[in-house]
Amino acid sequence: GHEWAVDLLKHNISSGRIGHAYLFTGPPQIGKTTLARLLAQAINCTAPDVNDRPCGQCRSCQLIAADRHPDVRLVEGESSGRKVSLKIEQIRELQAQLSLAAYEARYKVAILRNFDTATIGAANAFLKTLEEPPSRVVLLLTAHDGDNMLPTITSRCRTVALRPLARPTVQAALMARAGLDEAAAQRLAHMADGRLGWALQAAADPAGPDQINAGIQTLHEALGGGRVLRFQMADKLTRSSDALPELLQTWLSWWRDLMLVALGDERVMIMHLDHQEHLQRVAESWTTDQILRGLNQTKEALWQLEHNANSRLVLENLFLTYPIA
Repeated sequence: GHEWAVDLLKHNISSGRIGHAYLFTGPPQIGKTTLARLLAQAINCTAPDVNDRPCGQCRSCQLIAADRHPDVRLVEGESSGRKVSLKIEQIRELQAQLSLAAYEARYKVAILRNFDTATIGAANAFLKTLEEPPSRVVLLLTAHDGDNMLPTITSRCRTVALRPLARPTVQAALMARAGLDEAAAQRLAHMADGRLGWALQAAADPAGPDQINAGIQTLHEALGGGRVLRFQMADKLTRSSDALPELLQTWLSWWRDLMLVALGDERVMIMHLDHQEHLQRVAESWTTDQILRGLNQTKEALWQLEHNANSRLVLENLFLTYPIA
């Protein structure tokens, strides 16, 4: 997938115009880190023909694929309570390493995942590296949304915005790379919502789809209950608050499906094929305004969670706005 992005990066390499910093943006598990790693391989590949890079077979390509190359560093955020963020100490350690000469690579590479979680101190410290990058160093950042980053950071990077892949593309990849039959591949392709990384992981481990279905069942339970039950559920769900953003993403996709069913566009577009009959029943009993309100309130609650609002209050307020099924 993302052939246009691959072609763009290959053109940068073949024309000798490799940028010192790239920012890959897009939803989780859409392929940002995979593409960053592919670029790290391509600029350090030892294949004689530049058009064959990355070859995937040379020592450099294989070490990078295994995250074992001494000159390619992957930096991820560290947990602090329920928040994960890139810390200034990590940036300073990286800067010290980048100041040293490469062991064997053509370019030293740093892949900084989810840079939109960087603390202000970390972002400001990293800005110095972007302003005066060391020689033969390439910085590869990934982020869900570049708008949540300092403009002084994004303006110094070449941005590659990855979009969800078409469902037929994901389905074909699942059949070719995961060996799924057509029906199973179609089901996962719908659930993946354009995220090939998620789809391939789900094909190898059914825990992902099972978790999504469990999340939808939880939503069904809440929608069918009164205020007392919903407050009890809010208390229970917020005890594992780390999982709440992903749970609300699942709920958001359910509300989107419900709107599509209400508008008569469900046959091709909906994600949750396993819940189509239930979606149809609910869509027939609620107005479009009720569905739109549920969709928008879930989106607002997710935004609040991502900005560190009190998870218990967010969920209680959300449940108060939901209609009763």
